[in-house]
Amino acid sequence: MKKVYFDNAATTPMLKEVVDVMMESMNNNYGNPSSIHEMGRKAKVVLETARKKIAGFLNVSSAEIVFTSGGTEANNLVLRNAIENLNVKRVITSKIEHHAVLDVLLELNKTYDFEIEYVELNDKGEVDLEDLKTKLTKGERLTLVSLMWVNNELGNILPVEKVGELCRENNAFFHTDAVQAVGHFHIDLKKLNIDFLVASAHKFHGPKGVGFLYVRKNLSFKSMFFGGGQEKGKRSGTENLHSILGMQKALEISLSDLDSDMIKIKMLKQHFISELGNEIPNVLFNGVSQDLEKSSSTILNVRFPVENKMLLFNLDLNGVFASGGSACQSGASKKSHVLVEILNEEEIQKSSVRFSFSKFSTKEEVDFIVEKLKRLIS
Repeated sequence: MKKVYFDNAATTPMLKEVVDVMMESMNNNYGNPSSIHEMGRKAKVVLETARKKIAGFLNVSSAEIVFTSGGTEANNLVLRNAIENLNVKRVITSKIEHHAVLDVLLELNKTYDFEIEYVELNDKGEVDLEDLKTKLTKGERLTLVSLMWVNNELGNILPVEKVGELCRENNAFFHTDAVQAVGHFHIDLKKLNIDFLVASAHKFHGPKGVGFLYVRKNLSFKSMFFGGGQEKGKRSGTENLHSILGMQKALEISLSDLDSDMIKIKMLKQHFISELGNEIPNVLFNGVSQDLEKSSSTILNVRFPVENKMLLFNLDLNGVFASGGSACQSGASKKSHVLVEILNEEEIQKSSVRFSFSKFSTKEEVDFIVEKLKRLIS
């Protein structure tokens, strides 16, 4: 049976070059980067070279890059430091952030005295910048703004430059979960007012279980874990060297091929939108995912005109692998918290599916999916 994978926002297939780099490292770089003997020093050089290259891709210094186990840990590190270490008394976020932000804030709020405010959204899930400005100018409490660069379910792109400017004007910290952005956009952090940025390797064809955190220099930052004091005291624990090298290679390839890959993916997404509109009457798109300028080329969130609780299951049986929302909530039967915030009671009952593309997706696969959907929806 033909099988097509359109759940790349959940995780991407690893590049062969990444696997090769990791295998070579497993065979030859088995020293601990913290050991002082020759093998340890060799591993340390390799580790710091990877850090320097990743920093270069973002136009920051290597000292500003902290290696983590992925986006969830990095978000936890930022939010805990903001409350416990930087004395933040208010966090402004949105109700459609990833649970790696929302759940952490609610948990911290049980122990620490700080306020959580949610910025207003329009019916497409876009942040109301005027409301954000109003909230930032209200009061004198030290504030952290935490808004994701690309929404992982809708694909909406946050105007990070404008948000950063608002934060600078109001002396607020700016944290962005950029898990769906790193590897998919050219990012120059020297030109943006971002204090904390989070990335995860498996979103850009790297290995799972590794990511990194950018922390603007001169910000006080403490580890959540205590032990060996690795990562210059910001994250104790022996570094996952092989995966870090795989991540660096994946990001290098993703960025070197980015312009041509994004043209291809954008054309593919436009074809998918057109075919769905032609073949399935009254199909709609959640957020601004049908807008090729305002949304990520890699994500399309489709709302069908009927309620079909078995749609994802039947797509799976037909060889189409997609998602109803964040894969981190897999197994949950409740509706997407993102769609609940932007859809009315009638529309939320209809079946929505997130299809997410990669450089390996093809027009033939899109046509295959549309044919399956026509039969399943009818």
